[in-house]
Amino acid sequence: MKKIVATSMALFLFVGVALAQKFAFVDTDYVLQNIPSYNAAQEELNKISEEWEKEISVEYEEVQNMYKTYQSERVLLTDEMKKKREEEIITRERQVKELQSKYFGPDGDLSKKRQELVKPIQDAIYKAVKELSAEGSYAVIFDTASGASILYSNPRYDLSDEVLKKLGYKN
Repeated sequence: MKKIVATSMALFLFVGVALAQKFAFVDTDYVLQNIPSYNAAQEELNKISEEWEKEISVEYEEVQNMYKTYQSERVLLTDEMKKKREEEIITRERQVKELQSKYFGPDGDLSKKRQELVKPIQDAIYKAVKELSAEGSYAVIFDTASGASILYSNPRYDLSDEVLKKLGYKN
């Protein structure tokens, strides 16, 4: 009997505490889209990415041309010359793949540039959300942009505009 009473009291206490908590959500995609420096950073990243993609594309075309030339001249080459050309093509292709990885890999130049340009903005958003959480006594603030599992969210708890105000931006 004591266990039932204790369990019931714990359940009521938990439900009472859970109901007293305040929850809110922020759509960080919306916030980011309304920050001019973020949009400028995205444009710069897109421009850099396009330049590097073109460079990689030209390099791969060169490898393709080397291979086509090799295919057309193969019948005229000695075994030693064939092997040398094949190695040149393979080496060149490997170099292009390394360049591609250097630019676009997980720790590549584009990732580093994104970190350099976007991280300060994300840190400022996090700081604003943290301050709003303290000011509004929110227990939890969800980010609806990151795929949080929220089936329904009341728009009155959307703090996205307040985050923008805290950062000094207007929508």
